[in-house]
Amino acid sequence: MSTNVRVKLTSINLEKIERVCAEIKDIALKTGTKISGPIPLPRKKLVVPVRKSPCGEGTKTWRKHELRIYRRLIDLQITDPRVMRAIMRIQIPEDVSVEMTVK
Repeated sequence: MSTNVRVKLTSINLEKIERVCAEIKDIALKTGTKISGPIPLPRKKLVVPVRKSPCGEGTKTWRKHELRIYRRLIDLQITDPRVMRAIMRIQIPEDVSVEMTVK
């Protein structure tokens, strides 16, 4: 009996999210699990315009601060419960969010 698992990864750090994706992919390839992904989803870009002058007087120039949110999607078809345990034991960095859905 196989179980379909969808893993959604979200982070503001591209290197860390790619490292977690590579670890999941290595586990899947070693155990013979069917894997689809990691599929890069569109990047979200949050832009916050801020006035350069702290007092509000003077030139009306703006500075734009930007936060990029990276997302990846991995689909797994798991036949062995040991694969799920191995994926759950991966050391996830603090700024990477993981969401797993079992179908």
